[in-house]
Amino acid sequence: MLDNIEFANPQLFWLLLLLPLALIWYIIKRKEETASLKIPSLEGFTANDIVPKLKPVLFVFRLLALAAIIVAMARPQTEDISTRTKTTKGIDIVMAIDVSSSMLARDLKPNRLSALKEVAADFVRKRPSDRIGLVAYAGESYTKTPITSDKSIVLNALKEITYGQLNDGTAIGMGLATSVNRLKESKSISKVIILLTDGVNNSGFIEPQTAADLAVEFGIKTYTIGLGTNGNALSPVAYNEDGSYRYGMRQVEIDEELLKDIARATGGQYFRATDNEKLEAIYDEINKLEKTEVEEFKYYKYEEKFRPWILLAGALLIIEWFLRNTLFRSFV
Repeated sequence: MLDNIEFANPQLFWLLLLLPLALIWYIIKRKEETASLKIPSLEGFTANDIVPKLKPVLFVFRLLALAAIIVAMARPQTEDISTRTKTTKGIDIVMAIDVSSSMLARDLKPNRLSALKEVAADFVRKRPSDRIGLVAYAGESYTKTPITSDKSIVLNALKEITYGQLNDGTAIGMGLATSVNRLKESKSISKVIILLTDGVNNSGFIEPQTAADLAVEFGIKTYTIGLGTNGNALSPVAYNEDGSYRYGMRQVEIDEELLKDIARATGGQYFRATDNEKLEAIYDEINKLEKTEVEEFKYYKYEEKFRPWILLAGALLIIEWFLRNTLFRSFV
């Protein structure tokens, strides 16, 4: 009867302390009312003396009934909570992903691009209330997915991003400008670009600074991420006869000053990821920095459960009354 039960008036349980006092009072009073008779022998007394000894059971029934009434007065009830959420300030996010050949370097496991896709997918899953789009860029850029609230579309598109879909190179300005173009018409209060690269700007016809100025004009914050270890990394250097990549050590070169300038101008931050763990930590940090305001409405439904206790108390009192006027009638 008490499973998943809460009490509206739990302070009334203090009344249960009266029950032991009532029991003590009953025992004392019973001793005072009980007469004693001394006789030399019990021979000749054939009356059954079990029933009188059971008379205190009547008082136990009253105590149990009183306890049930106290529980009912404490108002046992079950609580059913339903919630509804409403996004009040969502964020539109575009992730600009470098897909140049250097993203196949194996300083991250299994390579930079695969590690990024795994971490980015986890980031998307953690933003259920936001709209997210994808831009891929190398020597040129294109929109892989416009901003959408359908996370399954974004996750599937993320899986499809591979090297070889664009001319090789690193057009940071093009990637950033395409991302700005995706967000400039957005009505969202907060607009964010996460731009990741592992190289220097060496392609495209839009300068990174020009693209950064566009981001500032449209109020778009840009977080930039430089990906790659410090020093050399095992990277593709040529093709084998069977078409597979031949790997060799190549110098990692990232234009960190450019990435810092873009982040600073747009109100974002620059991060450097040199391994899988740091890359994951960076996306977690961005996830914490960009908070979506969500209102949660809770609806409470209470169902009173005092009736069974009232019925139990009534049943105990009826039993007590019945026994007092039948089995124990001559001893009352």
